[in-house]
Amino acid sequence: MTLIRRIALVLCLCLPVGGLGAHPHVFVDVALTFTGDGAGNLSRVKVTWSYDDFFSLLILSDMGMDSDGEGVLTEEELTRLKGFDLVEWPEGFEGDLYIHQGEEKIALDHPVPTAVALENGRIVATHERTFGPVPGDGLKVEAYDPTYYVDYRLTGSVTLPKGCSSDIREPDLDESQRAFREMLGQLGAEEQYDPVEVGNLFAQTLYLSCAAPS
Repeated sequence: MTLIRRIALVLCLCLPVGGLGAHPHVFVDVALTFTGDGAGNLSRVKVTWSYDDFFSLLILSDMGMDSDGEGVLTEEELTRLKGFDLVEWPEGFEGDLYIHQGEEKIALDHPVPTAVALENGRIVATHERTFGPVPGDGLKVEAYDPTYYVDYRLTGSVTLPKGCSSDIREPDLDESQRAFREMLGQLGAEEQYDPVEVGNLFAQTLYLSCAAPS
């Protein structure tokens, strides 16, 4: 993800400065597939990130791929691309995926890349993370970049074991922008050039319900 933030920072420097509203520069559609034990517990999640076409183009150019511009990668290129977004994993980085059971944050193991493809000009990368197992009922799941360089949206499918269901709740964007401006107002002049961790303000929240088998 350091590679993503590096290129995202380049985008930030190249784009014109707008108002004080928070806005991301990379857009990722997220799909989630949870695996359980059949008794209402969850222990694994497959995460699929579909990057926007412009950012995908930047990644391919940075890595010297798809030089003919036909949108088709060779097997060698796919092998090199697999896991490109997981190579650099700074200490304290949580993978932009957060799962809570009540007030407790669930620890997720390091991701394992499982697949990558180029679909309609977009890089689609999949990885898996294990945790728990923990009861699935009442889990709160959020996908966001704390610095809000990257905007993750739960537009893909959410696949759950039998007996589980999900509900996605949208953030109040007006309130989120108000809170963002308030945070900026509390920063000094030099601090405003540092990344401000406001991604949680703009994140969708996925709530899970899982009934134990009778």
